[in-house]
Amino acid sequence: MSSTLTGRRAPKLWWNVLGLLVFVTAGFPLYWMLNTAFKPAKDAIDPDPSLLPTGLTFDNFGRALDIADFWGPVGRSLVVSLAVVVIGMVVGLLAALAISRFAFRGRKIVIVGILAVQMVPLVAMIIPVFLLLNDLGQYDRLTGLIITYLTFILPFTVWTLRGFIVNIPKELEEAAMVDGCSRTGAFLRVVFPLLAPGMVATSVYGFIQAWNEYLYALMLLSQKNQTATVWLGNFTTKHGTEYAPMMAGATMMAVPIVALFLLVQRKMAAGLTAGAVKG
Repeated sequence: MSSTLTGRRAPKLWWNVLGLLVFVTAGFPLYWMLNTAFKPAKDAIDPDPSLLPTGLTFDNFGRALDIADFWGPVGRSLVVSLAVVVIGMVVGLLAALAISRFAFRGRKIVIVGILAVQMVPLVAMIIPVFLLLNDLGQYDRLTGLIITYLTFILPFTVWTLRGFIVNIPKELEEAAMVDGCSRTGAFLRVVFPLLAPGMVATSVYGFIQAWNEYLYALMLLSQKNQTATVWLGNFTTKHGTEYAPMMAGATMMAVPIVALFLLVQRKMAAGLTAGAVKG
């Protein structure tokens, strides 16, 4: 009996060890960023760095704020990210609803096209996007960057929301319409509450993608309009890289993402749990 229990626990133990290794591998860069941000600057460039914190200082954060304007790039990143999320969710939700609920000519082609767009490397489109925005007078403007981000975030939004909508039975809408609701009313009262967790998850992904994007922000905006990710480049000069202030700046940049996740995670869990109950 004991040998049987031991045999059953062995695979579980190995899975736990594997999960722990994945956690350590994924979490170590975050730990090293925080460790470098709070350690003295001279220790950050030590050729034989210590894995454990060697000291605690907040001077790196002051230095990061002194090197270049911080709040301007962060504010522009927030504007761009929020605009991308709002526009992407409105357009993406309508497109996903049309693809999943209505039959029309060319529907499969649209679905394949959405998948094909996501397969194109972003770096391959940088020159065409630059030329197009320059012709439209949108170069070095936040509106041009927002439009650019929508080109690769919107397809993912449509595809993800389509998957959530397809999993919601049509019979729920039909029952609401039989009870007197219009198609719009049935969607708002029945489908939309069940779709809320998926919309939150998709919005968080879109926000993170827009917030962390670097290549297009670097190529399409001048220094006076730079976003937060490009702002980190100010720590690399001809005299070298100031790693400790750079990690302090990266830590400050991560705060909005962490705050957003902490804000919505409970709502996501509550929505998923509520939608899982039938009867």
